[in-house]
Amino acid sequence: MFKPEIYAHRRHALRYEVKSGIIILPGNVEAAFNYPANTYHYRQDSAFSYFFGINQPSLAGIINLDNGKDYLFGNDVDMDDIIWMGPQPTIAERGKLAGVDITLPLKEFAGMIKEAIEEKRQVHFLPPYRAETKIMLSEILGMAPAELKAAASLELIKGVIKLRSVKTDEEIAEIEKMVDVAGIMHTTAMKMAHPGIKEQEIAGTIEGIALAKAGPVSFPVILSMDGQTLHNHNHGNVLTEGRMMVVDAGCESEETLYSSDITRTVPVGGRFSPRQKEIYEIVLKANLEAIAAIKPGIPYRDIHLLAARVIANGLKHAGLMKGDVDEAVKQGAHALFFPHGLGHMMGMDVHDMEGLGENYVGYDDEIVRSEQFGTAFLRLGRKLQAGFVLTVEPGIYFIPALIDQWKAEGKLTDFINYDKLESYKDFGGIRIEDDVLVTETGHRVLGRPIPKTVAEIEQIMSR
Repeated sequence: MFKPEIYAHRRHALRYEVKSGIIILPGNVEAAFNYPANTYHYRQDSAFSYFFGINQPSLAGIINLDNGKDYLFGNDVDMDDIIWMGPQPTIAERGKLAGVDITLPLKEFAGMIKEAIEEKRQVHFLPPYRAETKIMLSEILGMAPAELKAAASLELIKGVIKLRSVKTDEEIAEIEKMVDVAGIMHTTAMKMAHPGIKEQEIAGTIEGIALAKAGPVSFPVILSMDGQTLHNHNHGNVLTEGRMMVVDAGCESEETLYSSDITRTVPVGGRFSPRQKEIYEIVLKANLEAIAAIKPGIPYRDIHLLAARVIANGLKHAGLMKGDVDEAVKQGAHALFFPHGLGHMMGMDVHDMEGLGENYVGYDDEIVRSEQFGTAFLRLGRKLQAGFVLTVEPGIYFIPALIDQWKAEGKLTDFINYDKLESYKDFGGIRIEDDVLVTETGHRVLGRPIPKTVAEIEQIMSR
């Protein structure tokens, strides 16, 4: 946890964003793996953790906007708990760690909410995403679980996003620690990427590094020779010479929940073929030029389109695209090869706060989401602010089913060389991703450098 004053300050700041009523922030409960006593690894709710910081199940918080008081709800352990878990701090002691003086048994949580409802005071809550939380709120608020998302407080959603979007020095330091652990994960994967090794062996090894040095992975490891599938969680292939391995992986802090998200793509066996190197250098150029363009006030959508032009121009020189590059990007021809967005917000969630509404996080009244294929998947389009932490992850993918569909439709033939593209259907995909802080004057790539040039990758894979 951070210092108690940090959590108190965050709750105080939220009072300026949400004016009256009460804010309820239920923490997560344990989730059963296959029977009640055998649970999944516990993961606290990010919003509860941001404002109260305590990584323990079956807690809840209330911020009373009308009387200026904060409440922490939870139960002290009994002897049965102590036998299995050992002595535990009291709820009052935990409350002090979060800067909360008023602590009450968990059963009082529902009573305080119902009292506020009876007094016709507004009850603000965020969209619930876990079934247990939905059921609890449904019973307390007297509405069907399916109604809760629409009934969530937009005022609270926007207030939380405003506060959590701009990272403090303490938060940036936590993210940077996780990037450094991800660096160990990725360099280990590079050294293991030899013909005959099963993907599962590498994926399991780097997940073990995350657990040993930080906490769980921040999302299921993406590791595959079939990198043309953007989120490929299947690890069943045996690595073969001539293929490339995409590894998209990060970890999160066991205690504070801040995360990392890094992608590297390497040639199996450690040496790029001329064809692999040509496409890889295009993606690397897009990564580097996009990062160089990051500064406050620039819409991230413009940086996404900059990366798209770099990719289209590179593919034109490779003979896979043709025609006017700017017009190709305007019409979305690049999306055949780059069908996703350049990046997203980072923080306590690897796609930070997207559970609160992706458009509220990544867009605003000034910049709205595109409906064009490819650009529509850009999660972050709004103007950048100092303190944002985001990913920069351009890629080039050769997706046979998508190529066949566009070719059959005769789509964008002025910009795509379908004849040459046929010989690339066995290529796979390449993605290069870094986590970047927007500073007052520009940007800073977080963490110690992780090999990404051709020379750096070939050198570390030769050891």
